Amino acid sequence: MRYDDSERAQAVASRARELMDEVVLPIERARAGGVTISSGTVAELREAAREYEVYAPQIPKAHGGMGLSFRDALPTFEEAGRSLLGSVAMRVDAPDEGNMHLLELAGDDLQKETYLEPLVAGELTSGFSMTEPMQGAGSDPKMIQTTATRDGDEWVIDGHKWWTTQGVEADILIVLARTNPDAHPYEGCSLFLVPADADGVEVLRDVPHMGGGNRGASHAEIRYDGVSVPDEHLLGDLDRGFVHAQERLGPARLTHCMRYSGMAQRALEIAKAYLSEREGFDSTLSDKQSLRHRIADAETNLHVARTAIRDAADRIAAGDQARVQVSMCKVFTANVTQDAIDLAVQCCGANGIGKDLPLSDFYESIRQFRIVDGADEVHRRVIARAAFDDVSDEELEPLTRFGTPTST
Repeated sequence: MRYDDSERAQAVASRARELMDEVVLPIERARAGGVTISSGTVAELREAAREYEVYAPQIPKAHGGMGLSFRDALPTFEEAGRSLLGSVAMRVDAPDEGNMHLLELAGDDLQKETYLEPLVAGELTSGFSMTEPMQGAGSDPKMIQTTATRDGDEWVIDGHKWWTTQGVEADILIVLARTNPDAHPYEGCSLFLVPADADGVEVLRDVPHMGGGNRGASHAEIRYDGVSVPDEHLLGDLDRGFVHAQERLGPARLTHCMRYSGMAQRALEIAKAYLSEREGFDSTLSDKQSLRHRIADAETNLHVARTAIRDAADRIAAGDQARVQVSMCKVFTANVTQDAIDLAVQCCGANGIGKDLPLSDFYESIRQFRIVDGADEVHRRVIARAAFDDVSDEELEPLTRFGTPTST
């Protein structure tokens, strides 16, 4: 399919595909299924991405990236999604990618020098510490319980977070906390940069979870017990934490969509190759009409998802938050990509659930997408609220109502 991507976007995405085909996928295929990659392999992949000129395409040149616009970077995110190692190689991997974007938007010069640039270079690892266990903030972020209280020139953070991706290995944590208990949470929370080795930061465990694959990313449960950080560690404006979080989450949802659409497309490529070679019941499986139709439906849905993602990205580039369109992309793409990968597993049978192919890792990874960055139900609520926002009763004027006979 052809999309309205700029020439620069196409050129970088083309180099990204070359990197994937010539470096990343051979390394993936040579590894035993399910084995976590080493730091040495990560360094090797990132050096290759630099050589192919596709490293951190979304970050401004001043901070170590390539300076592509958000819209132009999206096709490269899709190429990176073809392997669980691709986003790591190109430094477009979550959660660091979203955290770098947040630092770029909300950080001051010192914060960018201290945290953003080392993150871009791969010298630091970060976590976004927002979600809390019951009865704290989850799909309803207004339920946030973690607090930050001013004490002179410092802030003291007390709270309990979990599902902080990369929290176990993180060097720096971005923590959302209540700073104004008298205000609505959307207007009374702030973001703080908290060094992971600060006194009072206790990583309780890596929450056992589905997925991870050969990346092995953690999801940490963390206790913040009287953690003191200087006022300079406030990220962005005081009491505007939710505003800044949305600035991070909107684009991050679209980059997730692109990475997972790339993963789904590769899953289908594997399935089509398998179906074309595997024989059964007097022909190759690719000759079976039911499978051909299911592949056709999956390809169609992926095309629609990619088109919708680009539309939402264009709106964001034009200055619109595009919250409804982003929610549409998130819930639709999450389900479409999950269905495509599930189909690929089914098409490959025993080889689909085995670890010689990446499909089982893809399958474990994709299921989280319908929950992370907002569960399906949350995004459908946003879409439905907008859908019912301006309902006209004029369409119902011809109806006959009880007690009001139709006049002749």
